[in-house]
Amino acid sequence: MEISNYYQIKKKLPLNVNLLAVSKGFSSQEIKIINNEGQNDFGESKFQEAIEKQYLLKDFKNIKWHFIGRVQSNKIRKIVQNFDYIHSVDSYEKLLKISNVSIEEKKNPLIMLQVKFSDDPNKGGFNTELLLEKWDHIKQLNSVKISGLMTINPKGLSSKENFKLFKKCRTLADSLNLYDCSMGMSGDWEEALEAGSTWLRLGSKIFGKRSY
Repeated sequence: MEISNYYQIKKKLPLNVNLLAVSKGFSSQEIKIINNEGQNDFGESKFQEAIEKQYLLKDFKNIKWHFIGRVQSNKIRKIVQNFDYIHSVDSYEKLLKISNVSIEEKKNPLIMLQVKFSDDPNKGGFNTELLLEKWDHIKQLNSVKISGLMTINPKGLSSKENFKLFKKCRTLADSLNLYDCSMGMSGDWEEALEAGSTWLRLGSKIFGKRSY
């Protein structure tokens, strides 16, 4: 556990920037330690692992769980039931399904739409043109709250290249009057912060090395 790193990073963050502790691959005990230091927002990307931790930590009422992994259509109902924040909705079809399930489950999840700003076959997401084309329909969905955009940069970029892609995300979010940008991970969070991120997704930077 890199508690000193956690405090150093927190000190650098403006009040409008949130730190999302990516706890995938780390134990419920490690989550407890950092929660006791005042960290309430935790991100998980593997559904079964997340549910086990939620059960073990059910008495920790101040924990807010964020789903940040690829949303699989057959898991949408369970994700809506168990997560108040979903950072990784990467298609219009999945968003519609989340909206319909949210009505049935009487939930109102906070959504960030995943957008691609580079041709990376390993990453999902809306392309900008499709998002703009569907935007009027998306705004009419009452059962979900679209708070912002999310993006993941390809690995191996320079600091300047990372900043440029993050800035595209911030500019698009601003043009749609969306407040949040979920962008920046342990290797590129400083560029994301400079570009206007409001949610930094940090795992190994604050927890240490993952077991997988």
